[in-house]
Amino acid sequence: MCEYYAGADPILYESRTRSIRIDGVLTSLRLENLVWDTLAKMAEAEGSSTNTLIAQLYREVLSRRGECPNFASFLRVTSLRYLNLMAEQGTAARDPKSYLSVETAGHDATSDRASTAYGNQRLTSVR
Repeated sequence: MCEYYAGADPILYESRTRSIRIDGVLTSLRLENLVWDTLAKMAEAEGSSTNTLIAQLYREVLSRRGECPNFASFLRVTSLRYLNLMAEQGTAARDPKSYLSVETAGHDATSDRASTAYGNQRLTSVR
């Protein structure tokens, strides 16, 4: 089992920094390529760009919590939560938008809004 994980393509966990404009403020985010890919697929499922999705997530977490001291970690965890939800529900291949109506373990998936199933893409540019 460990061989499967240890043998992962290093490009998946290589970090990439991208500039994002959130509510008129230019900022940089450094995330692993796998996370960028997941966010890009999630944005596609939402019918938006990756930048728009990230800005929406930022506004939503601020609205709920009042602050987000480590937004990059929030995006990583959100991506993992979504991928876990897709694996549990078995819906990733059938309908990437189906997570909008799924509730699991007492969590409303509509508030998670942070990912999509990972595809086999090496790099996905921010639209």
